[in-house]
Amino acid sequence: MIKQFKKIFYFPVAYYFKFWANIRLKRWQPKIVVVTGSSGKTTLLHLLEAQLGTRARYSHKANSAYGIAFDILSLMRKKLTPSEWPGLIIKAPFSALKKPPVEKIYVVEADCDRPGEGRFLAPWLRPEITIWLSVDRSHSQNFTSLVPGKFPRVESAIAYEFGYFPADTSQLVIVNGDNSFITNELKRVPTKTKIEKITSVGLTSYHPTATRTEFSSAREKFSVPALLPRDAYQTIQVAITLTHYLQLKFNPDFTNFIPPPGRSSIFRGIKNTTLLDSSYNATLAGMRVMLDLFKVYPAEKKWAVLGDILEQGTLERDEHERLAELIAPLKLECLILIGPRISAYTYPKLKALVPALAVEKFIMPREGLDYLEQKLKGNETILFKGARFLEGIIEHLLLDKRDTEKLCRREKIWQTRRRDWNL
Repeated sequence: MIKQFKKIFYFPVAYYFKFWANIRLKRWQPKIVVVTGSSGKTTLLHLLEAQLGTRARYSHKANSAYGIAFDILSLMRKKLTPSEWPGLIIKAPFSALKKPPVEKIYVVEADCDRPGEGRFLAPWLRPEITIWLSVDRSHSQNFTSLVPGKFPRVESAIAYEFGYFPADTSQLVIVNGDNSFITNELKRVPTKTKIEKITSVGLTSYHPTATRTEFSSAREKFSVPALLPRDAYQTIQVAITLTHYLQLKFNPDFTNFIPPPGRSSIFRGIKNTTLLDSSYNATLAGMRVMLDLFKVYPAEKKWAVLGDILEQGTLERDEHERLAELIAPLKLECLILIGPRISAYTYPKLKALVPALAVEKFIMPREGLDYLEQKLKGNETILFKGARFLEGIIEHLLLDKRDTEKLCRREKIWQTRRRDWNL
């Protein structure tokens, strides 16, 4: 019932906040840079922040029709609970009349969780620059009804929704030239708008360490003070292209980069373990890049804790069975699967592919935590990726409990749900 209610009233209520946000946006009139795509948006936004610094304002923790409107109005949802909504509704008209931000550039992350979101946001934001690097099966259950009628594949439906942003871009569109779903939508870009295609062809070496990730091309070397997957090379190329367009100096060391919570953060754990936190949900594509990273990460005793891939609808079984194929080549000392979907579909496929692999499966994260606390001997490096509140497991394994503040989902609603799950 609640989901149906949200579906019916999502855009009508969003129009209310958009109306007031638009008043402030017109008074502000910044140069708008949209960062969009199925995955990697938040990390890219933080990489751009490391380059642009205080010259720009950034839509941190805001990428939906509601979130972007709230960000423009300087409204904040601190708890993510229903009790916040009356206050937001009342504050919106007053916030529209507040003094606009002083920054002349607005870098805004924009997602398309559902059909209609790109169509809602793009003509409103009318970006000067759009950056679009990925199309994955993210929130697929919201798009499967369009297949095979209007679109041949769910990726095509998702790409079409994201395609509204380049279609409404006035000056520059930067895209992943290796992704055919993206390039197929470029015919919608206005003829006067320049298109820059970024590829991975120039990458000659990739070296992740515990403190930095180094990328090299034939002419340049780049060093980021964080753990990043191989495909982050494209985001570096984006940063170069954007800084040149804005006539700013590019810093190849990304000195000021701070990774967003739940995306490849590294923590010290109990028993001298190393915790690789990529627990902010997952698509199959997101799983792939992190598993590829883990394959070359310098560690001897590798463990992985993987959770469900959510919101896949009719594609649920297929995505989780394909995940088994990605896991199979890894040399893991132990693998722990957590969730009903990954247990039902990934586990049997994986056992058939690699019978000797030590695999444990659990439905609830508390069971996985109990197993880890009992079985860890020391010096293991553990990758966490997927849904099912894996950040709650990490919280209990942290050596320094102050690092809890650096984990994802710190809002009250998530803390309550984790407690309900005995985490």
